[in-house]
This record gives sequence, C-alpha cells and structure tokens, in this order.
Amino acid sequence: MHHFFVTPSQVSGDRIYIDGSDVNHICNVLRMKKGEKLQISDGNNKKYICQIDEITAEKVFLQIVEEKIGDTELPSKIYLFQGLPKSDKMELIVQKAVELGAYEIIPVSTKRAVVKLDVKKANKKVERWNSIAEGGAKQSGRTLVPKVREVMGYKEALAYAKKLDVVFIPYELAEGMDRTKELIEQIDKGQSVGIFIGPEGGFEKEEVEQAMEMRAEPITLGKRILRTETAGLTILSILMYHLES
Repeated sequence: MHHFFVTPSQVSGDRIYIDGSDVNHICNVLRMKKGEKLQISDGNNKKYICQIDEITAEKVFLQIVEEKIGDTELPSKIYLFQGLPKSDKMELIVQKAVELGAYEIIPVSTKRAVVKLDVKKANKKVERWNSIAEGGAKQSGRTLVPKVREVMGYKEALAYAKKLDVVFIPYELAEGMDRTKELIEQIDKGQSVGIFIGPEGGFEKEEVEQAMEMRAEPITLGKRILRTETAGLTILSILMYHLES
C-alpha cells in the first residue's frame, strides 16, 4: 500500500487532504483513482488507512477508513552526527539510517573531511538528503520523516549534542567490547542518544578529546576498521536491537 506523510493540521475529523508534489505523484505517476486505498502518517505517531474521496488539481481528499497508533518508532530518539563523506556516500547513509530508526541526521564538517561545501552547494545537498529521508521513511513504514539538518561545524555539533542524555563516539583507541556493551546496556528507553561518526580519515585526537570533555563516551565497534558509511549503520543496528529487545 502506498504511504504518504501529512501534518496534523491536514487531518480534520474523518478527512485528510494531501497537497504539494504528492498530488502529482498520486495522480500522474501512480495514476490512483477515487476509491483506492493508501496509508497516511501524520508525523505524530498516528497511521491512517484511507480511501481517495476526491481529486482536484491542487489537492487529494481522503476518507479515513481505519486509524491506529504507529509502532515503528524506536523508544529513544537517536541523533546521527555524520562526518561529511566523499562522493554520494551520504545519500546511502541517510537512506539506511532512516530505515534503522534514526530520529535526526546531522552532517558535520570535521578537520579530516575531504568534502568542503559552500553555502549554496550545502543547501542543495541538504534538500536532496531530506528528499531521500522521506523516501526511506515511506519505504520502511515510519510514522515520521527524520530531519536532515544543515551542515554543522564540529564545535557547533558538540554544542547541539549537549541536550542529549547519552553521546557515543566510536574511536579506534577506545576500550574493549565489554565496556561498549556495558555502556549500551545502560541506555534506558526514552533517553536521547547521539552518535558521532568520523569521515573517511576518522577523527583527530583533539576532536575526540573535545567530545569527551562534553561527556561523550568513546566506544569500539570491534577489531576491524569500518568505513564511515558502515560505522554509523553498525551502531544504529546495535542500538535498534537493544532498544527493541
């Protein structure tokens, strides 16, 4: 069943309307007709099974057939602070992070990041990444679309992470797996969790020390060296398993 997102303001009684680019997608790409069913999420942990009631040039009006509380969100909000990778790796990272339950993705410019984006290029990239996040949310049945933030500098990202309950930074010199396991098992459902992932060249020692001063916990992801596009998805998978067990 095709899946679309609306805001709570687009839901009124037993009716929902869709506007914007989704109207073109429904009418001209999917060629859906009156009476066909689709699934709607309102970004507020509610899902609706709806039937198309009316189609106009600017809006599609739906009749709610069934309403239910969504159960696809993790019990904790996970924030992925991703060091900017080369080429189009960020697109893969965003897509898979959304599928694994990340709540928010923050691209971070670090010292060893090869990619340097000016404001114009960064805005276009962020727009593209948010589009990919929406597609990933639809595909994986999320009840909300994770936000991809504007690119932040490292110090700005650390300041943003101060509001979180728990912050991890995978680091090759971190203590053994037992310590990592202990830290993850201490996370309570409902706590917010930040993950800092370095770019291809990893973090500089100074950056790790700055994160630790902000109370980030260094952790290990095993004995092997993981690519930047693998590291974040690995810890997200581990957290998803822990939080949903």
